[in-house]
Amino acid sequence: MLGADEFISSPPRKTVRFGGTLTEILLKYEKGDTTDFELLKHQLSDPDIKDAQIINWLHEFRASVAYLTKELGQLVNILLKLPWLRRSREVVEEYLGFLGNLVSAQTVHLRPCLRMIVSQFVPPRITIREDDVDISDSDDDDENISENFDTCHRALQTVARYVPSTPQFLMPILVEFFPFINKSERTLECYVHNLLRVTVYLPTLRLQILELIIEKLLKLDVSTPQQDIEDAEETANNCASEEKSTEEGLFDMEEDEDGKGNKVVSPSVERMAHPLAERLDILMTILFSYIRDVCHVDGKLNISNTKDLYRDLVSVFDKLILPTHASCHVQYFMFYICSFKLGFAEAFLDHLWKKLQDPNNPSVIRQTAGSYIGSFLARAKFIPIVTVKACLDLLVNWLHKYIDNQDKGANAYCDVALHGPFYSTCQAVFYTLIFRHKQLLDGNLRKGLSYLQSLNFERIVMCQLNPLKICIPSVVNLFAAITRKYQLVFCYTIIERNNRLLIPVVRSGTGGDLVQTCTNPLDSFFPFDPYILKRSKKTIDPMYQFWEELSAEDLENLKKPIEKGSSEDEDDDFLKGETPQNDGVVEIAPNSYESNTRSPVSSIGSPADCYVPYPL
Repeated sequence: MLGADEFISSPPRKTVRFGGTLTEILLKYEKGDTTDFELLKHQLSDPDIKDAQIINWLHEFRASVAYLTKELGQLVNILLKLPWLRRSREVVEEYLGFLGNLVSAQTVHLRPCLRMIVSQFVPPRITIREDDVDISDSDDDDENISENFDTCHRALQTVARYVPSTPQFLMPILVEFFPFINKSERTLECYVHNLLRVTVYLPTLRLQILELIIEKLLKLDVSTPQQDIEDAEETANNCASEEKSTEEGLFDMEEDEDGKGNKVVSPSVERMAHPLAERLDILMTILFSYIRDVCHVDGKLNISNTKDLYRDLVSVFDKLILPTHASCHVQYFMFYICSFKLGFAEAFLDHLWKKLQDPNNPSVIRQTAGSYIGSFLARAKFIPIVTVKACLDLLVNWLHKYIDNQDKGANAYCDVALHGPFYSTCQAVFYTLIFRHKQLLDGNLRKGLSYLQSLNFERIVMCQLNPLKICIPSVVNLFAAITRKYQLVFCYTIIERNNRLLIPVVRSGTGGDLVQTCTNPLDSFFPFDPYILKRSKKTIDPMYQFWEELSAEDLENLKKPIEKGSSEDEDDDFLKGETPQNDGVVEIAPNSYESNTRSPVSSIGSPADCYVPYPL
């Protein structure tokens, strides 16, 4: 018992009941008596409301949902703002029951309910005070965050079960609530993860959700050029080296030792120095994990699931990726799903081939499809040489037919605007040969050479369309060296002539006229250039064909043609050994469309921009 003085000084107890039952309060409100109604709203809005009070009110609201019409939207909004997620299990269960009753009886409140649920797909906001300034950010230390997300998905499934039209109302809300890219990594990570969870129990939304996520990833990707990422990494590494040398080995900022004396890499080592690249890395890791989990059931590839997801991803690829120029990382979701089974890789190549040869497609789409074919054939370890040869046959035959059609026409001259798909296909063939020539010739040199000779590169190179003038110089140089070595075609005369006829491009700048030589008239790029995001690259690297470093001996061998009297089993030094391996040995080289204008440091893992001297 409280003493008299204590009783007077203590705050009054909060009561659950006033003014009669909920039904009576709502009926009074309809007649114009708002006193009890305002008291009800005040109590529901009280931040210190107890679990017992919430349960009692929700129990009554469940029985009175028929009264919660559109006119009582303000009261419903208060109920939707109740802090139910971080309450006892009894509160959560009662609230889920209330949501089910509400949306089934009053579908007018469906959108507010969905907005409330989706707003919980990110960590709660907390305010941190730094230097007398209040900073709002996500609460990354919330221990119950995973359980809260589970409850949110239960709530969404409950609503969807009562209202079959939920998906069409949900999708615009998911788009609206997608966090800005400058939000914390944790906020973006949680939201994308929860979106992908929605696709599991609302499969009709999967394609739209994948489009939404990949569209956001694409914006991140094109906002962080590879050069910027590498510059940020280089700067961070230099700073770390300086700090480490200053500390004179007293502290190791990147490695610790576990109890057994083994070195453990700190998580900070895996962080990307560029903030947008860090966000992209985290989200790509989530996307790869999602693809793996959907396609594999109990650790085994489920062909049916994989086919369905492949179709959705190809649709997204056509709509978003193919029309986007020079994205660096996002397109690897196709690379990854194609690695599960050769049939998917071949289906993807066939899809790109149809895009390339279809004259009804815009020229830029056809050119990009050609770039994807060449880069995919060159980089994907899981594509066997038989498939590579089949694709080369298709591409080269198409080139020869194209030349047949143009030779006698009025447009039989070098022009990117007229023949863009032709040049893109030439570059795809040259690029594939550079990466795969060892495998094409491996085992039986004479048989391999016979196959390459059957492709008749000489006719392609010598035609009036002059592809060597248009393709990226680094690709042309290596193609010329390899084809000369095996006496397939002699390109250097044409290359010298093209160099003499190069037309300078005059551009006016603030410092006066600037004369530049256009080294990439196609404005082409290699979509599967080396993947440099630290976390997610662990998924890609095992199936990725890196460019093998060319030694001085290899470069010297490129200058020496093989003798025509070589036996079938005779392999020169350049042919011996394995095909390019993912062994960490990397060549400094241009990796894309800025082939001759970029700093060598910025281009790791592509064919070397080596200069093989013309034979005298």
